[in-house]
Amino acid sequence: MSPTHRVSVADGPLLATVLVPGSKSVSNRVLVCAALADGASRIANLAPGDDTVAMLDCIGRLGAGVLPEHEPGVVTIEGAGGVLRAGPSTLPCKLAGTTSRFVTALAALGAGPYTVDGEPPLRSRPMTPLHDALAALGARVEASESWGHLPVVVTGPLRTSSAAVSVRGDISSQYISALMMIAPYLPDGLRIELSTPLVSRSYVGITAAVMAQFGVDGVDVGESHVVVPAGRYRGADVSVEPDASSASYPLSAAAIAGGAVSVPGLTAASLQGDAHYVEVLEAMGCEVRADERGTTVLREGPLRGIDIDMVDMSDLVPTLAVVAPFAHSRTTIRGVGFIRRKESDRLGDLCAELRRTGIDARETSDGLVIEPGPPHGAVLATHHDHRLAMAFGLLGLVADGIEVEDPDVVSKSWPDYWTMLEALA
Repeated sequence: MSPTHRVSVADGPLLATVLVPGSKSVSNRVLVCAALADGASRIANLAPGDDTVAMLDCIGRLGAGVLPEHEPGVVTIEGAGGVLRAGPSTLPCKLAGTTSRFVTALAALGAGPYTVDGEPPLRSRPMTPLHDALAALGARVEASESWGHLPVVVTGPLRTSSAAVSVRGDISSQYISALMMIAPYLPDGLRIELSTPLVSRSYVGITAAVMAQFGVDGVDVGESHVVVPAGRYRGADVSVEPDASSASYPLSAAAIAGGAVSVPGLTAASLQGDAHYVEVLEAMGCEVRADERGTTVLREGPLRGIDIDMVDMSDLVPTLAVVAPFAHSRTTIRGVGFIRRKESDRLGDLCAELRRTGIDARETSDGLVIEPGPPHGAVLATHHDHRLAMAFGLLGLVADGIEVEDPDVVSKSWPDYWTMLEALA
């Protein structure tokens, strides 16, 4: 039987300040740019968790110097100057989807061969658009088992005669971001033609912003294209902002249990599209106070359901899904059919587990519908998905008997999540 974590019910409205770890999305992008850069980069508030550990391991194997400092969350990266250590080498990405996609593109700049691999659940995740794009740009991409999946052997360098590639935008923006970050090291940069509308556009915006921090600006993100100029990254001192996706959990705890929860450092200047999630909570009836010091969510009165397209904050669908039952009207989430191919089926698996608690949750073609109604205790499976685990934990603040299976899956992004949640209660 899988281990479980039983969540403690809150003894009343919450009043808490929560220190949220650095952004996983920003951290992985920062590490790729720092690994390629000329010179050293000092990175503070680096995200904890398995994804970051996997990325640090991989860039080290590719020739970047990884020098942890005495201060927690701080690391110095000695950039490889765009010249990666030749293979053969294995790049183990564990369960980290973002890491695997970024590392696969990064490997295409080197002489190789590099074997990019991960644990069994990661091997099932689709990567065909990225592998197709790298092959079209001249990399040798060899599937060990089936095309478009790990393990894959990548051998560069990329061909210098092509400065354009076509990629679907409606599956994962990580493919686009991966290509963007290596594009400056092509002689003429790269034009990425988007053959379908781009989902999670905010994450592409994060990528462009991080690239600019390392000296490559002028990235053009259009409706049907992304154009990246040729250039070189320069070492930089960067402090990673708090993870807006992770912040959604304690801030949503205030919406569910009442009271007030503050997250220092999460401001309106955030690079992350998920920072706008507080506007969703505000639309549902919460009060939001944000300034240069951080963000606070308060809830005293009733919540109301909403109808929302979450294409630009799709990672937070599970978070909103556990807030929705506590509203007094229906909540409809749209525009996120593509999240069926995340760590789990974040529509089907999410709805199935919510129904175990008595929540009326129905899957649609591109989202889900949740009716109001209090949940009851249940044992909930996480399906190897940290976001499901963290969202389900919030239900336990108000519903006695919520147990979350495989609780250690949260180590992917927030190893101390359960400690934080217990402190809230």
